Amino acid sequence: MRDPLLLEPSSTLATARLLLRTPAPGDGPLLFDAVAESLRELRRYLASMPWVAAEPSVEASEVFCRSAHANFHARKDFPYLIFESSGSRLLGVCGLHRPVWGTPKLEVGYWCRTSALGNGYVTEAVQAVCAHAFERLGAARLEILADSENLASRRVAERCGFVLEGTLRSERRDPRGCLRDTCIYARFPDDT
Repeated sequence: MRDPLLLEPSSTLATARLLLRTPAPGDGPLLFDAVAESLRELRRYLASMPWVAAEPSVEASEVFCRSAHANFHARKDFPYLIFESSGSRLLGVCGLHRPVWGTPKLEVGYWCRTSALGNGYVTEAVQAVCAHAFERLGAARLEILADSENLASRRVAERCGFVLEGTLRSERRDPRGCLRDTCIYARFPDDT
């Protein structure tokens, strides 16, 4: 595998209905609005998304956006903000995380703001980032890790061609100390 700094990931991806772009300085207020609206739903799976345990703020959202921007350029993380194609409304976040360049493999993560759920936006965004990972980043393997009880997230994985490889029982603890099971899904370049 060549040095990841020599890769040329795209900072924007477009689908029929969506524009995905990397977070940038100044995006904090937009992100805060989406997180604040969706906090109750996001906190249902704290073991999978521990960052949502903290009280959201515009400042914390701006720090995330600036860190994400820097990490994208350092090839350490590839988050994308999901917008309607007009670019007017932030619908959620979808990205490629925790790269292991020796394989190479990446983990796909996603969430959608509550008022945009049920429209297929996340499925469309996941398909776009997966295509990008295989075509531009040379991924040999993509993974989705989902809480076993997060049926919506698991359905997205399955709609996007990921196959359940197994369930890690009592693999994580949520902030209340309860053990949670994690389902591991995988997809490969030749999967359709």
